[in-house]
Order: sequence, then structure tokens, then C-alpha cells
Amino acid sequence: MGAVRAERRLVAILAVDIVGYSRLIEADESRTIAAMKAWRSEIFGPFVEDYHGRIVKLMGDGALVEFSSVVDAVACAVASQKEIAARQADVAPRQRLLHRMGINLGDVVVDGDDLLGDGVNVAARLEQMCEPGGLFVSGTAFDHLQGKFELPLEFIGEHHVKNITRPVRVYRVRLEGNTAHRSVGLSRMRRLMAPAAIALVLLIGIPAAWLSLRGENTDAASVARMAFPLPQEPSIAVLPFENLSSDPGQNYFADGMTDDLITELSKLSGIFVISRNSTFIYKGKPAKVQQVAEDLGVRYVLEGSVRREGNQVRVNAQLIDAVGGQHLWAERYDGELSGVFGLQDKMIRQIVATLAIKLTNSEQVATSAPETTNSKAYDLVLQGWDHLRHGSEAGTVMATALFQKAIVLDPDYSRAYASLAAANWR
Repeated sequence: MGAVRAERRLVAILAVDIVGYSRLIEADESRTIAAMKAWRSEIFGPFVEDYHGRIVKLMGDGALVEFSSVVDAVACAVASQKEIAARQADVAPRQRLLHRMGINLGDVVVDGDDLLGDGVNVAARLEQMCEPGGLFVSGTAFDHLQGKFELPLEFIGEHHVKNITRPVRVYRVRLEGNTAHRSVGLSRMRRLMAPAAIALVLLIGIPAAWLSLRGENTDAASVARMAFPLPQEPSIAVLPFENLSSDPGQNYFADGMTDDLITELSKLSGIFVISRNSTFIYKGKPAKVQQVAEDLGVRYVLEGSVRREGNQVRVNAQLIDAVGGQHLWAERYDGELSGVFGLQDKMIRQIVATLAIKLTNSEQVATSAPETTNSKAYDLVLQGWDHLRHGSEAGTVMATALFQKAIVLDPDYSRAYASLAAANWR
């Protein structure tokens, strides 16, 4: 007789676990266990049932759930994350149960009530990559969500994960949706203030407030409460810079400035830099620097804002020692778009000097060399990446065209060629 054929089926797998469970147990065992049981019985279990899922197994602080529909799996995860966040609004941040979730659509092997195989492993790896309180989905799941799901999904790259040879496309589900609370706030301001007054607040009041912070003390982050061990070398998280331009469409420029600072700092061997994927979860959200430092396991946090009007750019930035509870510096940089690399270079050098980072000879040369002398080409590349990260076919086509225009403007622009290759690979 031939070998018994394994039973297989195509399912959507949701992997879940609690962030910092051991730390929470150590701090307050009875409270943590009670909160976890309440989450399972009052929130997660009922939502799984409502969205036609089946809990495959519970694993201490985690769970594995199967769904016959990707849409149901994502809707269940989003509903669960939003409900647990709402119920813990008044709970101290360090006592909250924060969950990471990953969803994959894949072929699995059925072993009794259990599920095995790559389909399960990818979901588990996505959950491990995910930020606290978030949800990551694989490319296969994303492909089946098109036109069926209202929340935006942000492409965050192809990743090689443990025990999976092929790269996995990863998308972040934007739980906050398309709402932009800053725009609402400005609308109210416009009804109350004359346009000239708004300009005065943005151009003078905000920078002045930033500059007045220099040397002030703030609440200190606790090393003991950090989710990850504090690195020996200086460690920094660059938060997404706010877009203070009158045009909300300039968000791509503020995001691009943030990305470039993260990239340039990460090239330096003497500093530990948190990746974009981890810091951009705070985009558009009120977040205390101390909590950010504890969540990400860093000592220093850089935050700022960008205001662009035509070719004029104003960047405000402040560097905070979260553990020491002190603002190290707050500066304002003004210039034209053509000098944006000079503005970035000034910030990098000030960070290096403040944190006493020693640069190698090659690092000194690299930090002083601009990637292009054509500001329009640079702007096109930033716009292109804004479209490419959407992960949609239309976004990829638009990004490709923008990268090609950048190459026409500067045929020696290596980043534009690399970006075009990434779009073509997509």
C-alpha cells in the first residue's frame, strides 16, 4: 500500500501573543493572569466565534486561530485589538496587556485538531515581528483583501524570516484608518483664528516653544521597565517628523526626512538605531518619549517637525535623553529645498557630537557626501517611495514613473536606480 496522504487545507492563520508577558507576571502575577483570562473569555473568544474562527491551541500567553476567510481573520484581529485598547485606556501603560498579531494565508497540514507547516510558521514569524498593539499580514493574505477591507494596509518590505527560505511580503494594517486628527484640529483653528494668525503660530510660536525646551527636565524612563535590554552603545529612536506644512500632501516629505535620518544614523557603527518599522507605529499618535524609550529599549529619542512652503524648508528637532529625563538640545534649521542635505548633515553631526560617537574615516567621508545635487530628483524619489509603500499595483506603477523621472534629472543618482529596481521587482 502507498503512504498515507496527509490531509491539507488552505486557511487563514492568526497568531497572537502578549508583549512582555514575563515582565508583567513578575511585576504582578495575579493581576496579569486575571487580565489575560478576561481578555480570552470576554474579548478574544467571543470575537473568534463571531467571525467564524476556530482556536487551534492556546500557548501560555499566545494563541493560534484558523479562519476559512482572510477577511474574517483580519476583521477579528482588528476588533480584538481595538477593544482591548479601549478597555485599557485608564490602565497605566506599563500594566497594559499589549498583543502582537500576525496573519498568513497558506496551505497547512491537518494533524488531528492541530495545524502544522509553513502556513502556520509564517503567521508566527509575522506575529514576532509585529509591534505592540499592531497587526501584520503576509503578501498572500494582502492579495485576498483587495477591495474587501476598509482599513489601509502599508507595505513594509520583503523580509527573510526564520526557517522560511523565500522572502515574505509584509504589510501593516493601519488600525487608525484614514482619519487625521491633526487636520480636524486645524479646521477648528481656522474657524476661530484668521489665516495670518495660524501662520504666526506655525512659523513663530511652535519653533519658539521647541527652542525653549533646551536643557529642561522631563519624566525619566525606567531601564527596569524596558521591553528590551538597553544596548551598551548609544541607542536612539527617530520618531516620525510631523508635517506642519499648510498642504497635508507634504506628508511624504516629512516621512522622507525621517527615513533619511534613520538610514544615515544606521550607517554609523558606534550607535544603535531603531528601524523605521518600529518607530512609525507612533506616526499620528500622541506618545510620551519615556514610554517610547521603554517600549523600544533605547536611551535617546529624536523628534521633530517639517514645514515646507514651495522651496523653503523649516525643520525643528529635539534630542531627548529619556533615561536621564533631559532635553539635550532643540534646534531649528531653515533653508531652501536645494540645501536639504545640508540640514540633514547638520542634525547628524549634532547627534554624533552630543552622544560622543566616534566616526571612522570612511564614516566621516560617507556622512559628508550628498546622494544627489538635484533637489527635484530627490523630491521625486521621496514621492515615489510614498506610493511604493502602499503596496498596490497602482502605487507601484506611479512610483516607477517617479523614479524614472528622477533618473532623467540626475543620471548618476544611485538611489533612484535602486528604488526603480525595487519597484520593478515588486
